[in-house]
Amino acid sequence: CKPFPKTLLFQLLGLSIAALSTVTHYGLHFTLISNVSLDGNSYRVIHHTAFYFGICLSMTLILAALLSSAATVRESQCLTAMGFFCFALAFCGLIPAACWRYTHSTEVEDSMMDVYDFVYEEVRRNASSPRRHELTAIHEAFLCCGKHSPFGDTATVEHKTCPPSQVRDAGQDCLQEIQDFLKKHMDFVFSLLGVAIGFTVYGMILTSFLWFSIHFSSNLNRKGKYILR
Repeated sequence: CKPFPKTLLFQLLGLSIAALSTVTHYGLHFTLISNVSLDGNSYRVIHHTAFYFGICLSMTLILAALLSSAATVRESQCLTAMGFFCFALAFCGLIPAACWRYTHSTEVEDSMMDVYDFVYEEVRRNASSPRRHELTAIHEAFLCCGKHSPFGDTATVEHKTCPPSQVRDAGQDCLQEIQDFLKKHMDFVFSLLGVAIGFTVYGMILTSFLWFSIHFSSNLNRKGKYILR
C-alpha cells in the first residue's frame, strides 16, 4: 500500500490555520479593540471564540493527517477510521463557520466600529478621560485620525490623540480604515475556510478508499488459507 498522499499539505494547512488564529488573537489591531470593548459588545466574544475554534480546527487537521499516514504504513483499518472521523469532525466545524461568516458578514466590522465610536465619543466629551491613551494607540495602529462626527468640532480630540503625520496630512477616517482593514482580513479568512473545506472533503474521500483497500486486501490474503484444529 502506497504512503498516504498529500499528508504534508494537510499538516501545512493546519499550521496555516493555527498561525492565522494566533495573528488574529494576538495581533496589535485586534488586541487594542478587544481590550477596550465593553462587556455588552459582542466583539470580545467573537475574538476569543475565533481563536479557540481555529486552534482546535488546526489540531484536528494535523491529527487527521498523522493518523492517515500511520494507517497507510501499518495498513490499519482502525487508524484509517479514526483519520476519517477527524476529517469529518473538521468538516462539521468548517461548514457552520463558513455559513456564519456569510450570514453575519458585517457583525465583526460593526462591533469593532462600535468600540471605536464609544472610545472616541468618551474622549470627545471628557478630554482628560483615561481612554485618551487607548484612543491614541488605536490611531497609531490603524494609521488614521478621528472620524466625521455630527456632534460638533472634533479638531481638539484629533490634535491630542492622532499621530503628528496624520494630523498634518488630514489623516484617514478611522471608521473607514477599520472597515477596510477588517474586510481584507475577513476575505483572507473566508478564502482559507474554503480551501480547508475542500481539503477535508478530499481527505474523507481518500481515507474511505484507503479503508476499503485495506479491508479487501486483508480478505484476499486470507483466501485459500486453512486453519487446522
